Amino acid sequence: MEIEYQILIALLIDLAVGDPRRFPHPVRLIGRLISALERAARRGIANARTAGAATALIVILTTVLATAFLLEIARWIHPRVGDVVSILLIYTTLAARDLARHSLDVYRALERFDLPQARRFVSRMVGRDTANLTETGVVRAAVESVAENTVDGVLAPLFFAAIGGPVAAMAYKAINTLDSMIGYKDERYIDFGRFAAGMDDWANFFPARLSVPILTLAAVLLGFSASGAWRIAGRDGRRNLSPNSGLSEAAFAGALGVRLGGVMERRGIPVKQPEIGDPLVPLERKHILKANRLMFLSTIIAAALVIAARRSVALLVAG
Repeated sequence: MEIEYQILIALLIDLAVGDPRRFPHPVRLIGRLISALERAARRGIANARTAGAATALIVILTTVLATAFLLEIARWIHPRVGDVVSILLIYTTLAARDLARHSLDVYRALERFDLPQARRFVSRMVGRDTANLTETGVVRAAVESVAENTVDGVLAPLFFAAIGGPVAAMAYKAINTLDSMIGYKDERYIDFGRFAAGMDDWANFFPARLSVPILTLAAVLLGFSASGAWRIAGRDGRRNLSPNSGLSEAAFAGALGVRLGGVMERRGIPVKQPEIGDPLVPLERKHILKANRLMFLSTIIAAALVIAARRSVALLVAG
């Protein structure tokens, strides 16, 4: 089965069922490997940067080899078994349904006027302190998470699956998981996680930039502000401390006509993030729903583009 059809089926499965709680998700295995290797590397290598780089490279290489080995075994059993395993691996790299599920939990809690519960739900989506967030702060955190993870959890995995199938998609997921676990700039990880953070920046470079025209097109189709998405992405997309996540966040802010960023707390310490977007309208709970609509339509557009691109290349090669 051609990889483009595998991508399409994998995406449909994700949109239909998301990530079942009891499903043996590869990312959890990658996370356990990272934790084990971090302990070993810190004990065995004195230089923190070298230890972190070794940890990251071993995790990525192990993920690539394990994925390739699993696919070879599956194809050896039967080509159709190989197709099924390939589809399932790509499916595990996608997170559109889960992203919507978590943000809608926040929305429903706010609709019940249960701010403490909304804070607990949004704490599952972001790394900032949430205990003292106002309703506006909760909405902002949820919308920012949807915006950033539209790239990390959907567009980038589709991009890498289109380039190199499940092996490339899983390699990307390993890089992204490394960044989420050790790519911090605090005292513990500023040196140890530097290599992992740099790898994540490079891996997301093209998907983040491709997200801007995709989100702009989605804004057109949804009746949101397409001009705002394009303009704010160009103006504010590089203000974020991350060279990539700011682009999708800025496109979301422009499309919705809201301001994101600003002061947040991490471990009790105020952290000032650059402000992104113009506050044409105040942030309200309905913006969580709008952000999800933008994310879902962008997912469909991106999938259509990568499938069309692969088919075009296949026709050119065949012709």
